Amino acid sequence: MAVVPVEVRGLVKRYGDLVAVDRVDLTVESGDIYGYLGPNGAGKTTTLRMLLGLIRRDGGSVSLYGRDPAAGVEALEHVAGFVESPTFYPYLTGRENLQFYGALDGGADRKRIEDVLEQVGLRERAGDAVGTYSLGMRQRLGIASSLMRSPKLLVLDEPANGLDPAGIRDMRTLIAGLPERGVTVLYSSHLLAEVEEVCNRVAIVNDGRIAFEGRLDALRATFGAGYRIVTGDDARTLAIVSARGVEGHLGDGGVWLDAPQDLVDEITVALGREGIPIRYLAREQRSLEDLFFQLTETA
Repeated sequence: MAVVPVEVRGLVKRYGDLVAVDRVDLTVESGDIYGYLGPNGAGKTTTLRMLLGLIRRDGGSVSLYGRDPAAGVEALEHVAGFVESPTFYPYLTGRENLQFYGALDGGADRKRIEDVLEQVGLRERAGDAVGTYSLGMRQRLGIASSLMRSPKLLVLDEPANGLDPAGIRDMRTLIAGLPERGVTVLYSSHLLAEVEEVCNRVAIVNDGRIAFEGRLDALRATFGAGYRIVTGDDARTLAIVSARGVEGHLGDGGVWLDAPQDLVDEITVALGREGIPIRYLAREQRSLEDLFFQLTETA
């Protein structure tokens, strides 16, 4: 039986009376691009720090390819990545930074350095001091330094931070191609549209707890399609919906309804009686953003 890249069970981290991570379970399987999502302060970065052995956990277990990172650095043999922003020597060039970090890791192959610089789109700026790099360029250099190790698991914390739209597109393409090269990706991000484009499985965390973990298609199936109504007064529409015992919430520029067709018909009649114009009504598949906010705002 193959050992999974990441298996977390009952993970807990406390800071005094604050429970930052509350019994979190995660399973990242080989070949996954696994999105780890949550609002600011939800415990994402704290979880990643425990995952990499950077801080101690107060409970639970972590396994990286069957090894516990708390037991020693051997558990990180096939793991690379960064938490928050990667750090480099600003007075060294991008290439020199990679040479330095490669030497610390047992040796820097010149061809490998050039390959990863090309892969992240920094070949033309590799001879410039990192102090002249934009935030987005430093993010890309962080991925390059991680890929230097030829990891089987790549842990990325907000890798698209600071990138312009073209850079985000290139980052998406880069990450999407990694499983074909044998790299599993754990990808923490607040850019829901990007996660939806590249990730096959997600975990959504809120207040330190997992609100959902599984495949994106399973997440959508759990909630199913819904009716979206756009009216002249969405707040009053939501009140009318709730008054009829129908589950509804604001999202994606309208009111989402979880209701059968006959109840939707009754609601449209009620809106007409109240003089609220209906501008749009259709049965639609929810976006990841809408599902995310529904989970985190009601959890």
